[in-house]
Amino acid sequence: MSVLTNPKVRVWGGFALAAVILFGVAPAALSDFRLGLLGKFLCFAIVAVGIGLAWGRGGMLTLGQGVFFGIGAYAMAMHLKIADAQLRGDAVPDFMQIAGMTELPGYWKPFASPVFALGAVLLLPALVALVLGLGVFKRRVKGAYFAILSQALAAAFAILLVGQQSIGGSNGLNRFRTFFGFNLADPANKRMLFFIAAAVLLLSVALIRQLMYSRYGELLVAVRDQEERVRFLGYDPANVKLVAYVVAAFLAGIAGALFVPIVGIISPADVGIVPSLAFLIGVAIGGRATLLGPVLGAIGVAWAQSAFSESFPSGWIYAQGLLFVVVVGFFPAGVAGLVMMLRRRRPGAQPPADATAATSARPEPVKVS
Repeated sequence: MSVLTNPKVRVWGGFALAAVILFGVAPAALSDFRLGLLGKFLCFAIVAVGIGLAWGRGGMLTLGQGVFFGIGAYAMAMHLKIADAQLRGDAVPDFMQIAGMTELPGYWKPFASPVFALGAVLLLPALVALVLGLGVFKRRVKGAYFAILSQALAAAFAILLVGQQSIGGSNGLNRFRTFFGFNLADPANKRMLFFIAAAVLLLSVALIRQLMYSRYGELLVAVRDQEERVRFLGYDPANVKLVAYVVAAFLAGIAGALFVPIVGIISPADVGIVPSLAFLIGVAIGGRATLLGPVLGAIGVAWAQSAFSESFPSGWIYAQGLLFVVVVGFFPAGVAGLVMMLRRRRPGAQPPADATAATSARPEPVKVS
Protein backbone atom coordinates (compact mmCIF):
# COMPACT_ATOMS: atom_id res chain seq x y z
CA MET A 1 0.00 0.00 0.00
CA SER A 2 1.36 3.42 -0.95
CA VAL A 3 1.83 6.00 1.76
CA LEU A 4 -0.55 8.40 0.00
CA THR A 5 -3.29 5.77 -0.17
CA ASN A 6 -3.02 4.92 3.53
CA PRO A 7 -6.30 6.11 5.11
CA LYS A 8 -4.65 7.35 8.30
CA VAL A 9 -2.02 9.29 6.39
CA ARG A 10 -4.69 10.90 4.21
CA VAL A 11 -6.80 11.88 7.22
CA TRP A 12 -3.93 13.37 9.20
CA GLY A 13 -2.57 14.97 6.05
CA GLY A 14 -5.94 16.57 5.38
CA PHE A 15 -6.13 17.99 8.89
CA ALA A 16 -2.56 19.26 8.61
CA LEU A 17 -3.32 20.95 5.28
CA ALA A 18 -6.45 22.57 6.69
CA ALA A 19 -4.50 23.80 9.72
CA VAL A 20 -1.81 25.33 7.48
CA ILE A 21 -4.45 27.12 5.40
CA LEU A 22 -6.44 28.40 8.37
CA PHE A 23 -3.59 29.30 10.72
CA GLY A 24 -0.92 30.27 8.20
CA VAL A 25 -2.10 31.14 4.70
CA ALA A 26 -5.38 32.91 5.54
CA PRO A 27 -3.96 35.34 8.16
CA ALA A 28 -1.04 36.17 5.87
CA ALA A 29 -3.06 36.64 2.68
CA LEU A 30 -6.23 38.34 3.94
CA SER A 31 -6.81 41.77 5.39
CA ASP A 32 -8.28 42.11 8.87
CA PHE A 33 -11.73 42.76 7.39
CA ARG A 34 -11.61 39.73 5.10
CA LEU A 35 -10.22 37.57 7.89
CA GLY A 36 -13.11 38.58 10.12
CA LEU A 37 -15.49 37.75 7.29
CA LEU A 38 -13.91 34.31 6.93
CA GLY A 39 -14.28 33.84 10.69
CA LYS A 40 -18.00 34.47 10.28
CA PHE A 41 -18.13 31.85 7.52
CA LEU A 42 -16.31 29.36 9.77
CA CYS A 43 -19.10 29.77 12.33
CA PHE A 44 -21.59 28.75 9.65
CA ALA A 45 -19.36 25.80 8.74
CA ILE A 46 -19.44 24.55 12.35
CA VAL A 47 -23.24 24.48 12.17
CA ALA A 48 -23.04 22.69 8.81
CA VAL A 49 -20.83 19.94 10.25
CA GLY A 50 -23.55 19.03 12.73
CA ILE A 51 -26.24 19.15 10.04
CA GLY A 52 -24.12 16.79 7.97
CA LEU A 53 -24.33 14.22 10.75
CA ALA A 54 -28.04 14.66 11.48
CA TRP A 55 -29.26 15.03 7.89
CA GLY A 56 -26.56 13.41 5.78
CA ARG A 57 -26.14 10.31 7.90
CA GLY A 58 -29.31 10.32 9.96
CA GLY A 59 -31.83 11.46 7.35
CA MET A 60 -33.28 14.14 9.67
CA LEU A 61 -34.07 17.29 7.68
CA THR A 62 -33.19 19.81 10.40
CA LEU A 63 -34.79 23.09 9.35
CA GLY A 64 -34.53 24.65 12.81
CA GLN A 65 -30.81 24.85 13.56
CA GLY A 66 -31.17 28.61 13.87
CA VAL A 67 -32.82 27.99 17.24
CA PHE A 68 -29.77 26.33 18.77
CA PHE A 69 -27.47 28.81 17.02
CA GLY A 70 -29.49 31.62 18.57
CA ILE A 71 -29.50 30.13 22.07
CA GLY A 72 -25.72 29.96 22.11
CA ALA A 73 -25.43 33.41 20.56
CA TYR A 74 -27.79 35.15 22.95
CA ALA A 75 -26.19 33.45 25.97
CA MET A 76 -22.80 34.83 24.93
CA ALA A 77 -24.20 38.25 23.97
CA MET A 78 -25.92 38.70 27.34
CA HIS A 79 -22.67 38.04 29.18
CA LEU A 80 -20.72 40.43 26.96
CA LYS A 81 -23.28 43.23 27.44
CA ILE A 82 -23.17 42.80 31.22
CA ALA A 83 -19.36 42.79 31.19
CA ASP A 84 -19.31 46.00 29.13
CA ALA A 85 -21.73 47.65 31.54
CA GLN A 86 -19.59 46.68 34.51
CA LEU A 87 -16.51 48.18 32.87
CA ARG A 88 -18.37 51.48 32.49
CA GLY A 89 -19.64 51.28 36.06
CA ASP A 90 -23.28 50.99 34.97
CA ALA A 91 -25.88 48.73 36.52
CA VAL A 92 -27.50 47.75 33.22
CA PRO A 93 -26.39 47.56 29.55
CA ASP A 94 -26.70 50.64 27.36
CA PHE A 95 -29.86 49.60 25.51
CA MET A 96 -31.65 49.04 28.82
CA GLN A 97 -30.70 52.54 29.94
CA ILE A 98 -32.27 53.95 26.79
CA ALA A 99 -35.44 51.99 27.57
CA GLY A 100 -35.50 53.41 31.10
CA MET A 101 -34.57 50.19 32.92
CA THR A 102 -32.50 50.61 36.08
CA GLU A 103 -32.05 47.00 37.17
CA LEU A 104 -31.13 43.78 35.40
CA PRO A 105 -34.01 41.34 34.87
CA GLY A 106 -33.74 38.26 37.04
CA TYR A 107 -32.88 35.90 34.19
CA TRP A 108 -30.01 38.19 33.12
CA LYS A 109 -28.18 38.14 36.46
CA PRO A 110 -26.63 34.62 36.21
CA PHE A 111 -25.03 35.60 32.90
CA ALA A 112 -22.78 38.04 34.73
CA SER A 113 -20.65 35.00 35.58
CA PRO A 114 -18.38 33.90 32.70
CA VAL A 115 -18.52 30.31 33.96
CA PHE A 116 -22.32 30.31 33.86
CA ALA A 117 -22.33 31.92 30.41
CA LEU A 118 -19.94 29.31 28.99
CA GLY A 119 -21.94 26.54 30.62
CA ALA A 120 -25.12 27.92 29.05
CA VAL A 121 -23.44 28.06 25.63
CA LEU A 122 -22.31 24.44 25.88
CA LEU A 123 -25.26 22.85 27.66
CA LEU A 124 -28.43 24.86 27.01
CA PRO A 125 -28.74 24.14 23.24
CA ALA A 126 -28.03 20.45 23.86
CA LEU A 127 -30.59 20.29 26.68
CA VAL A 128 -33.25 21.99 24.57
CA ALA A 129 -32.50 19.56 21.72
CA LEU A 130 -32.68 16.65 24.16
CA VAL A 131 -36.13 17.65 25.40
CA LEU A 132 -37.44 18.34 21.91
CA GLY A 133 -35.88 15.17 20.53
CA LEU A 134 -37.42 12.98 23.20
CA GLY A 135 -40.83 14.43 22.45
CA VAL A 136 -40.44 14.07 18.69
CA PHE A 137 -38.49 10.85 18.13
CA LYS A 138 -40.23 8.84 20.83
CA ARG A 139 -43.49 9.62 19.06
CA ARG A 140 -41.90 8.44 15.79
CA VAL A 141 -42.29 11.79 14.07
CA LYS A 142 -40.08 11.80 10.99
CA GLY A 143 -39.78 12.85 7.37
CA ALA A 144 -41.69 15.92 6.24
CA TYR A 145 -43.49 16.18 9.58
CA PHE A 146 -40.19 16.52 11.44
CA ALA A 147 -38.96 19.11 8.93
CA ILE A 148 -42.12 21.21 9.26
CA LEU A 149 -42.02 20.97 13.04
CA SER A 150 -38.40 22.10 13.23
CA GLN A 151 -39.08 24.98 10.83
CA ALA A 152 -42.08 26.08 12.89
CA LEU A 153 -39.86 26.02 15.96
CA ALA A 154 -37.40 28.41 14.31
CA ALA A 155 -40.20 30.78 13.34
CA ALA A 156 -41.68 30.73 16.84
CA PHE A 157 -38.27 31.36 18.40
CA ALA A 158 -37.63 34.40 16.19
CA ILE A 159 -41.09 35.83 16.95
CA LEU A 160 -40.50 35.30 20.67
CA LEU A 161 -37.22 37.21 20.52
CA VAL A 162 -38.82 40.12 18.65
CA GLY A 163 -41.34 40.57 21.46
CA GLN A 164 -38.72 40.56 24.24
CA GLN A 165 -37.50 44.13 24.64
CA SER A 166 -35.33 43.09 27.58
CA ILE A 167 -33.03 41.29 25.13
CA GLY A 168 -33.11 43.94 22.44
CA GLY A 169 -36.31 43.04 20.62
CA SER A 170 -36.05 43.18 16.84
CA ASN A 171 -32.75 45.10 17.07
CA GLY A 172 -31.07 42.33 19.00
CA LEU A 173 -27.85 42.83 20.97
CA ASN A 174 -24.87 44.63 19.48
CA ARG A 175 -21.94 47.01 20.09
CA PHE A 176 -19.84 44.65 22.18
CA ARG A 177 -16.65 46.20 23.51
CA THR A 178 -14.82 43.32 25.16
CA PHE A 179 -14.56 39.53 25.02
CA PHE A 180 -13.63 38.09 28.42
CA GLY A 181 -11.43 41.07 29.11
CA PHE A 182 -9.96 41.43 25.61
CA ASN A 183 -10.67 44.61 23.67
CA LEU A 184 -12.60 43.72 20.52
CA ALA A 185 -11.35 46.86 18.78
CA ASP A 186 -7.80 45.49 18.83
CA PRO A 187 -6.93 43.77 15.50
CA ALA A 188 -4.79 41.23 17.40
CA ASN A 189 -7.81 40.13 19.43
CA LYS A 190 -9.91 39.88 16.28
CA ARG A 191 -7.30 37.52 14.86
CA MET A 192 -7.44 35.55 18.09
CA LEU A 193 -11.18 35.07 17.59
CA PHE A 194 -10.54 33.82 14.06
CA PHE A 195 -8.01 31.30 15.36
CA ILE A 196 -10.48 30.12 18.00
CA ALA A 197 -13.18 29.63 15.34
CA ALA A 198 -10.72 27.75 13.10
CA ALA A 199 -9.65 25.48 15.98
CA VAL A 200 -13.27 24.76 16.94
CA LEU A 201 -14.08 23.92 13.31
CA LEU A 202 -11.20 21.42 13.09
CA LEU A 203 -12.20 19.83 16.40
CA SER A 204 -15.83 19.63 15.23
CA VAL A 205 -14.83 17.89 12.01
CA ALA A 206 -12.69 15.44 14.00
CA LEU A 207 -15.60 14.72 16.36
CA ILE A 208 -18.09 14.15 13.55
CA ARG A 209 -15.62 11.96 11.66
CA GLN A 210 -15.18 9.81 14.75
CA LEU A 211 -18.95 9.41 15.06
CA MET A 212 -19.48 8.74 11.35
CA TYR A 213 -16.91 5.96 11.15
CA SER A 214 -17.74 4.33 14.47
CA ARG A 215 -20.26 1.62 15.20
CA TYR A 216 -22.70 4.36 16.12
CA GLY A 217 -22.30 5.88 12.65
CA GLU A 218 -23.15 2.56 11.04
CA LEU A 219 -26.19 2.24 13.27
CA LEU A 220 -27.31 5.77 12.39
CA VAL A 221 -27.19 4.96 8.67
CA ALA A 222 -29.06 1.74 9.34
CA VAL A 223 -31.80 3.66 11.15
CA ARG A 224 -31.99 6.08 8.23
CA ASP A 225 -32.40 3.29 5.67
CA GLN A 226 -34.27 0.56 7.60
CA GLU A 227 -35.67 1.98 10.82
CA GLU A 228 -38.21 -0.79 11.45
CA ARG A 229 -35.65 -3.49 10.85
CA VAL A 230 -33.27 -1.88 13.36
CA ARG A 231 -36.10 -1.75 15.90
CA PHE A 232 -36.79 -5.46 15.42
CA LEU A 233 -33.12 -6.16 16.14
CA GLY A 234 -33.50 -4.68 19.61
CA TYR A 235 -32.25 -1.11 19.11
CA ASP A 236 -34.34 1.97 19.81
CA PRO A 237 -34.09 4.20 16.70
CA ALA A 238 -35.29 7.19 18.72
CA ASN A 239 -32.18 7.08 20.91
CA VAL A 240 -29.91 6.76 17.88
CA LYS A 241 -31.48 9.79 16.22
CA LEU A 242 -31.46 11.71 19.47
CA VAL A 243 -27.68 11.53 19.79
CA ALA A 244 -27.15 12.99 16.32
CA TYR A 245 -29.74 15.71 16.93
CA VAL A 246 -28.17 16.72 20.26
CA VAL A 247 -24.64 16.76 18.80
CA ALA A 248 -25.81 18.98 15.93
CA ALA A 249 -27.47 21.36 18.42
CA PHE A 250 -24.33 21.38 20.59
CA LEU A 251 -22.17 22.47 17.65
CA ALA A 252 -24.72 25.06 16.54
CA GLY A 253 -24.72 26.61 20.02
CA ILE A 254 -20.93 26.92 20.02
CA ALA A 255 -21.02 28.44 16.54
CA GLY A 256 -23.56 31.01 17.70
CA ALA A 257 -21.41 31.96 20.69
CA LEU A 258 -18.41 32.54 18.41
CA PHE A 259 -20.52 34.44 15.89
CA VAL A 260 -21.36 37.15 18.44
CA PRO A 261 -17.88 38.59 19.12
CA ILE A 262 -16.70 38.00 15.55
CA VAL A 263 -19.62 39.76 13.84
CA GLY A 264 -20.59 42.08 16.67
CA ILE A 265 -24.36 41.60 16.59
CA ILE A 266 -27.05 38.99 17.08
CA SER A 267 -30.72 39.62 16.29
CA PRO A 268 -33.89 37.62 15.53
CA ALA A 269 -33.05 37.98 11.84
CA ASP A 270 -29.99 35.77 12.42
CA VAL A 271 -31.86 32.86 14.03
CA GLY A 272 -35.16 32.51 12.18
CA ILE A 273 -36.31 30.49 9.19
CA VAL A 274 -34.14 32.18 6.57
CA PRO A 275 -30.81 31.55 8.37
CA SER A 276 -31.86 27.98 9.14
CA LEU A 277 -32.55 27.39 5.45
CA ALA A 278 -29.24 29.02 4.53
CA PHE A 279 -27.41 26.52 6.75
CA LEU A 280 -29.22 23.68 5.00
CA ILE A 281 -28.57 25.02 1.50
CA GLY A 282 -24.82 25.12 2.14
CA VAL A 283 -24.84 21.52 3.35
CA ALA A 284 -26.91 20.35 0.37
CA ILE A 285 -24.71 22.10 -2.16
CA GLY A 286 -21.48 20.89 -0.62
CA GLY A 287 -22.63 17.29 -0.21
CA ARG A 288 -24.54 16.27 2.89
CA ALA A 289 -23.34 12.66 2.97
CA THR A 290 -19.65 13.55 3.04
CA LEU A 291 -17.43 14.84 5.84
CA LEU A 292 -15.99 17.95 4.22
CA GLY A 293 -18.84 18.70 1.81
CA PRO A 294 -20.96 20.56 4.40
CA VAL A 295 -17.94 22.63 5.50
CA LEU A 296 -16.95 23.70 1.98
CA GLY A 297 -20.58 24.19 0.95
CA ALA A 298 -21.37 26.42 3.93
CA ILE A 299 -18.26 28.55 3.40
CA GLY A 300 -18.86 28.75 -0.37
CA VAL A 301 -22.52 29.75 -0.09
CA ALA A 302 -21.77 32.31 2.63
CA TRP A 303 -18.97 33.80 0.52
CA ALA A 304 -21.23 33.92 -2.55
CA GLN A 305 -23.96 35.62 -0.55
CA SER A 306 -21.51 38.22 0.72
CA ALA A 307 -20.02 38.81 -2.73
CA PHE A 308 -23.10 38.81 -4.93
CA SER A 309 -25.54 40.45 -2.55
CA GLU A 310 -23.43 43.60 -2.78
CA SER A 311 -24.25 43.83 -6.50
CA PHE A 312 -27.64 42.08 -6.50
CA PRO A 313 -29.11 42.64 -3.02
CA SER A 314 -32.67 41.76 -4.03
CA GLY A 315 -31.82 38.93 -6.40
CA TRP A 316 -29.45 36.82 -4.34
CA ILE A 317 -32.16 35.12 -2.30
CA TYR A 318 -33.85 33.92 -5.50
CA ALA A 319 -30.54 32.71 -6.92
CA GLN A 320 -29.86 30.88 -3.68
CA GLY A 321 -33.25 29.14 -3.83
CA LEU A 322 -32.77 28.24 -7.49
CA LEU A 323 -29.33 26.81 -6.74
CA PHE A 324 -30.79 24.69 -3.96
CA VAL A 325 -33.53 23.33 -6.26
CA VAL A 326 -31.03 22.51 -9.01
CA VAL A 327 -28.66 20.72 -6.65
CA VAL A 328 -31.37 18.72 -4.91
CA GLY A 329 -33.11 17.88 -8.18
CA PHE A 330 -30.13 17.00 -10.37
CA PHE A 331 -27.14 16.55 -8.03
CA PRO A 332 -28.57 15.17 -4.79
CA ALA A 333 -25.09 14.20 -3.59
CA GLY A 334 -23.92 17.82 -3.92
CA VAL A 335 -20.69 19.12 -5.37
CA ALA A 336 -18.68 16.49 -3.49
CA GLY A 337 -20.74 13.71 -5.07
CA LEU A 338 -20.37 15.31 -8.51
CA VAL A 339 -16.59 15.45 -8.09
CA MET A 340 -16.51 11.78 -7.10
CA MET A 341 -18.62 10.85 -10.14
CA LEU A 342 -16.34 12.78 -12.50
CA ARG A 343 -13.30 11.17 -10.91
CA ARG A 344 -14.71 7.71 -11.58
CA ARG A 345 -15.35 8.66 -15.22
CA ARG A 346 -11.95 10.18 -15.93
CA PRO A 347 -9.79 8.61 -18.66
CA GLY A 348 -7.87 5.64 -17.37
CA ALA A 349 -10.43 4.72 -14.76
CA GLN A 350 -11.77 1.19 -15.05
CA PRO A 351 -15.42 1.30 -16.13
CA PRO A 352 -17.76 -1.13 -14.41
CA ALA A 353 -18.29 -4.31 -16.37
CA ASP A 354 -21.90 -4.74 -15.38
CA ALA A 355 -24.60 -3.39 -13.14
CA THR A 356 -23.23 -5.23 -10.15
CA ALA A 357 -19.83 -3.64 -10.58
CA ALA A 358 -21.43 -0.25 -11.04
CA THR A 359 -23.17 -0.45 -7.70
CA SER A 360 -19.90 -1.38 -6.00
CA ALA A 361 -18.64 2.16 -6.56
CA ARG A 362 -21.30 3.44 -4.17
CA PRO A 363 -21.05 3.21 -0.39
CA GLU A 364 -22.23 -0.23 0.70
CA PRO A 365 -25.41 -0.28 2.77
CA VAL A 366 -24.99 -1.10 6.42
CA LYS A 367 -25.77 -4.71 7.26
CA VAL A 368 -27.98 -4.98 10.29
CA SER A 369 -28.69 -8.69 10.21
